[in-house]
Amino acid sequence: MAAEGMKFTQFYAGSTVCAPSRSVLMTGKHTGRCSVRGNAGGSKQALLPGETTVAELLKGAGYSTALIGKWGIGDFEPGGEHALPTREGFDYFFGYANQHHAHNYYPDVLFRNETRVPLRNVVEPSANASSFKTFTSGAASRRIDYSHDLFADEALQWVKDQKAGPFFLYLALTIPHANNEGTRMTGDGAEVPDHGIYADKDWPKQDKGQAAMITRMDKDVGRLLDLLKELGIAENTLVIFSSDNGPHNEAGHNPKRFNPSGPLTGMKRTLTEGGIRVPTIMWWPGTVKAGVTSDHVGYFGDLMATAADLAGIGAPADLDSISFAPTLTGKGTQKQHDYLYWEFYEQGSRQAVRFGDWKAIREPMFTGKMKLYNLADDLAERHDLAAAKPELVKKAVKLMDEAHVPDERWQVRK
Repeated sequence: MAAEGMKFTQFYAGSTVCAPSRSVLMTGKHTGRCSVRGNAGGSKQALLPGETTVAELLKGAGYSTALIGKWGIGDFEPGGEHALPTREGFDYFFGYANQHHAHNYYPDVLFRNETRVPLRNVVEPSANASSFKTFTSGAASRRIDYSHDLFADEALQWVKDQKAGPFFLYLALTIPHANNEGTRMTGDGAEVPDHGIYADKDWPKQDKGQAAMITRMDKDVGRLLDLLKELGIAENTLVIFSSDNGPHNEAGHNPKRFNPSGPLTGMKRTLTEGGIRVPTIMWWPGTVKAGVTSDHVGYFGDLMATAADLAGIGAPADLDSISFAPTLTGKGTQKQHDYLYWEFYEQGSRQAVRFGDWKAIREPMFTGKMKLYNLADDLAERHDLAAAKPELVKKAVKLMDEAHVPDERWQVRK
């Protein structure tokens, strides 16, 4: 994709964990304003009634819409049913509703639209399995149906079925997420049918599994791009590849082996660059120039404005979303964000804001000490300049206060 498309080096996830990041992606609002600001479960982790998603926007413009993979911002469990994918603009859904279900690559059930699809796997329950009514949370003792393979095949078939008309596919693959319950139960959360080209490596099995998962995903992304070319619709199709947060160490693997954060500091659950700046490639033969790199500063919330722009329709009002279509097409003037904002409610809470080349982080939220970095000179965020730049600290405080809209569902724990 990078060789044939555009690589974005300054693109950010909506959050540093899955549910709020997906909420930002679907609604075009940052985590200071969107309804799902953390991983919580139940009704708290469901979009509020009346929120407009990218899928609803495009469906209204005549697009067929599908979500295949992980949803995470609506649930079959009590309180979240109103925000299931099929009620949020998706014509078709096949996959997992919440993140606990999505941990397991060999689940006992998936969902097609709102119907249970039993699989041949047998799952041994984890300690919290009793809290879920629609699936068993844990690790499989009999492994037959691998969810990622099912999603990849389903996506290819759906694209074939939609080739004649405009479509929006949200292919939310879970690879290379860990089965967190599997890690706790067996010590290995990197669930994959085989280690493939890494089988003979002198590595722990968790490291082999992590590498094999990513290679499996790479292969299936290639299958999708090849299909678009075979169907003759590649030049009419924008494909965006990204991640909902930075790398993790939850599978029992050694993250130092692959150095997934590169020069960035931090991983998933941090608001340093390693937790939120994510690999992003955009591919659109004939429109996006091949093999180019963009330093445009964008984030997940920009999908809404971009989708509306490309579809030739209006976006909802009062968003935190700027179209990056001018960067892709080379036409028009690319607008810039005044700032990007994140807040996070786990681990004592933290918030961050990027404005220009400056990045400020405060933890805990509202009351913690502010740290300030110049990303142009200090990508690894090693040199705190807060003491030397009080005027910029004051600006960061103002932006954070402006960005945060109180929500009674999301409170900082004392």
